[in-house]
Amino acid sequence: VQLQAFGGGLVQAGGSLRLSCAASGVIFRPNRMGWYRQAPGKQRELVAAITSDGSTNYADSVKGRFTISRDNAKNTVWLQMNSLKPEDAAVYYCNIVSIPSMKVSYWGQGTQVTVSS
Repeated sequence: VQLQAFGGGLVQAGGSLRLSCAASGVIFRPNRMGWYRQAPGKQRELVAAITSDGSTNYADSVKGRFTISRDNAKNTVWLQMNSLKPEDAAVYYCNIVSIPSMKVSYWGQGTQVTVSS
């Protein structure tokens, strides 16, 4: 399984970005696709995730601002990020993991999101 992420960049605070991630190869189901982020000096954290049946969860810090969605037929997940804050700046990583076991997991290459104040 390979994950290819797109959509990072530089945006002013209050602006929006949309990240996308396409999975290729033999895709196991059920699965959960998600976005994590890691800022310098901080641990990688879950931002948002969505299962193959559409259940979502979000970090408290992004609720109401970010929306995750997916297309199972295209094995693609998107993260719409609105009202961006400087603290949202990080490298964002796409992930796919088998559920419920969480034993099989793959990561994308990461995409940089920079938010200027």
